[in-house]
Amino acid sequence: MGIFSRFADIVNSNINAILDKAEDPEKMVRLIIQEMEDTLVEVRSTSAKTLAEKKELVRRVDTLKAQVNDWQDKAELALSKDRDDLARSALLEKQKSADAVAALESELDHVESHIEKLQQEVTTLQEKLADAKARQKAIILRQRSAESRLEVKKALDSSKVEDALNRFERYETKIDGLESQIESYDLGKKTLADEIADLQKNEKIDDELAELKKKLANK
Repeated sequence: MGIFSRFADIVNSNINAILDKAEDPEKMVRLIIQEMEDTLVEVRSTSAKTLAEKKELVRRVDTLKAQVNDWQDKAELALSKDRDDLARSALLEKQKSADAVAALESELDHVESHIEKLQQEVTTLQEKLADAKARQKAIILRQRSAESRLEVKKALDSSKVEDALNRFERYETKIDGLESQIESYDLGKKTLADEIADLQKNEKIDDELAELKKKLANK
């Protein structure tokens, strides 16, 4: 297990405080820098994967938008042949594709927000890493003074850290249980909002079909 368990630990860490507790600050600062460099590689790798995910989402959105246009053309063709039934079915398929586009675009917004945060994290981590390297020699020179304070720091901080970690674990377990209960209540339920949304969707199809008839009649 590394010095830091995740990116936030590095960003929020006080390197001087860590070194004050270290038996060998010179070794510790090397480990900190190595951990930062490893984390930087991981964050960049995650960024690359997220960018690839974004490209895939954009491709799928474009494909679905093309399907929306295609179903529109098919509906118009069916109406021109006096096949209202086929036109209605085509419009339903168009609506499905449009709904899928909306869902993917929402997911795309989330991915883009995640990418922006990752870019900010990379910048922050690079700044931390540069600062650690710049101070490496000065930190090592502080070793003698840090040694005299080490035992006092251990006595003051070790139990607090352990208690904090235990509390986090208890909170996470409690929250997991609450979330599981919420999910169990929602399984298989169709809300009033869902039923109204279905009615609105059917009404929209009827209106669109009428508008399409009117358009063809004018032609």
